[in-house]
Amino acid sequence: MVWHFSREQNNIYLTFDDGPVPGVTDFVLEELGLRNMKATFFMVGDNVRKFPDLARKVVEEGHGLGNHTFSHMNGFQNSAERYLNDIACCQREIIRATGENPLIFRPPYGKITKKQFQLTAKKYKLIMWDVISGDYDQHQSPQKCLKKSIKYSQNGSIVLFHDQQKTEAVIRAVLPEYLDYIKRSGFQTCIL
Repeated sequence: MVWHFSREQNNIYLTFDDGPVPGVTDFVLEELGLRNMKATFFMVGDNVRKFPDLARKVVEEGHGLGNHTFSHMNGFQNSAERYLNDIACCQREIIRATGENPLIFRPPYGKITKKQFQLTAKKYKLIMWDVISGDYDQHQSPQKCLKKSIKYSQNGSIVLFHDQQKTEAVIRAVLPEYLDYIKRSGFQTCIL
C-alpha cells in the first residue's frame, strides 16, 4: 500500500473519492482548471454508470482515474470473492465510459482484509493517503477541515477529499482556499 510519495520532491497528490457526482465533481474540475492543477479521481462504478459523461470529462481534462469498487464496498463486511467481483464491475464501467483501464485502487473506508489485499495487489497498486481532510465529518467545521488539511500537507502527501453530495457544502467552502495554499506554497500537483 502506498501512503505517500517521496518527501524530497515538492509534489502533492490530490485525490477525490466516490464520484463522479454532478454539481460536485464539476465544481472540483472547475477549481482545478482555474489553477492548472491535476488530481486523481477514485470513482465508484455505480456513479460512473449513472454519469458516464462526467467520468469522461475527468479524463478529457487530463486527470487520473482509480477504481473505488462498484458499490463503495466495505472489505471487512464482504468475502474476498464478492469484493473482487465488485472491483471488476467498477473496472468494466470505467472502461466502458472512459476507455481508460486504471491500475490503481483505493479501498472504500480504507477497509480491506489481508486476503482481499493480496488478491487485489496482483492487478492494482493500492493507494491510501497521509492527509485526510475529514470533509465528510458532519461534526467538523469547514474551517477546521481547511486548517487540518493545510497543517498536514507536505512533500509527497496523498491528500484525500470527496466529490460526493454529502461533502458538497464543505468542498465548496474549503477547496478553493486549499488549492490557493498549495499554489502559494510552490507544490506541484501530480496524478497517480
